[in-house]
Amino acid sequence: MPLDTEHKLLIFAAAAAVRLVLPAVFPTFPDLLTGRVEVSTPVTSFKRLQEGVFLYTHNVSPYDGGVYHQAPLLLPLFSLLPDPSTYPLATNILYTVVDLLSANAIGQIADSGQNVATRLFTSSRKHLTWSSIAIATGYLFNPFTVATCLARSTSALSNLFILTAMAKAAHGASTTFILALAFAAYLSMHPILLFPPLLVLLYDTRATKTQSKPNVWTFAIAHTLGLAVAIGALLSASAFITGSWDFLAATYGVRLLLPDLTPNVGLWWYFFIEMFDSFREFFLGVFWLHAASYVPGLTIRLHKQPLFVACTLTGVFAIFTPYPSIADAALYLSLVPLFRHLFPLMRYSFLASAAILYASVLGPAFYHLWIYAGSGNANFFYAITLVWSLGLSIILGDSMYAALRDELDVERPELQGKEVRRI
Repeated sequence: MPLDTEHKLLIFAAAAAVRLVLPAVFPTFPDLLTGRVEVSTPVTSFKRLQEGVFLYTHNVSPYDGGVYHQAPLLLPLFSLLPDPSTYPLATNILYTVVDLLSANAIGQIADSGQNVATRLFTSSRKHLTWSSIAIATGYLFNPFTVATCLARSTSALSNLFILTAMAKAAHGASTTFILALAFAAYLSMHPILLFPPLLVLLYDTRATKTQSKPNVWTFAIAHTLGLAVAIGALLSASAFITGSWDFLAATYGVRLLLPDLTPNVGLWWYFFIEMFDSFREFFLGVFWLHAASYVPGLTIRLHKQPLFVACTLTGVFAIFTPYPSIADAALYLSLVPLFRHLFPLMRYSFLASAAILYASVLGPAFYHLWIYAGSGNANFFYAITLVWSLGLSIILGDSMYAALRDELDVERPELQGKEVRRI
């Protein structure tokens, strides 16, 4: 057995052991994490999923009560598993396998080399990389990833399909790319915004492998129609399972219109609590337009680095979507090491790391002061979520500066080491 394969198996076995032993040693730990607003949201909560499964198995529509807001196809999947309150091992194994598959996908992304060399751009620092095993290890042992797995949030499934879509696009596999992205969009809706940069990545990979460029318009239209058909098939299957199309309002309508203002680590909930009803529709449009507006700008400006654009958009989702959790941040922070070659150009790494660690420690404390101790208010928790978003925003801005500077150093070698200004 090759040494790298042996190391990979050992790391994956250790990660699986952590995820299976912790719930066995501390049986109440998963339920504690499931109830944390930083880990579970109204659209990813395992408790709400259990309620939906209970109603589904008793021939009652899970969407009638206004509690279940997740994809219908999750219902038959989790109804096959034993009751997690009595026999949690099967559910824990499922989520462990999901995390291992996600780590394998992020390793495939690293192995593709698209992070440092694309069809149109090759970094002058391409030798500064970490191995795929190291990057997969960072994902598996990221505390946010482990917490998401133990809390059994359905965000873990969304992250798996997002990473799989990236991996397949980086290797030029059209069919599996379309299927993976369709499942990701079906589960969480916002991953559909990853389609433009990943389509560019897929096109570049196919053009490199075949040594001939496919027709741009034919390629784009064919894959767009393929994605539409795949999503349509998933939605039709969902309507068949539930017996109606009511799930659309209860799943995607909730994400779009934000009727549930349960606190989370995002920016929306407090703003819309304080919002006058007469302005609600206007600001919903503004917030969604803001989240979506990054896609065309980044895709056009950084079209030579489509994988970087897709990874950056996962960071945008972790900040600016209506129901983010630490699972979204875990995905983005696990993708950042793919761009090890940009680290020497980043200027605020310490500030960003300090802000994220600061918020990670004080976030649960401030929530406890607000909800349980009664010695604080919503401003305490929202203030620390602003610090959390600030830390992620610093990484986003700093990495984009580094990517642009890296392009400049290749295009204008005479400017290497000289100060530049962003205008």
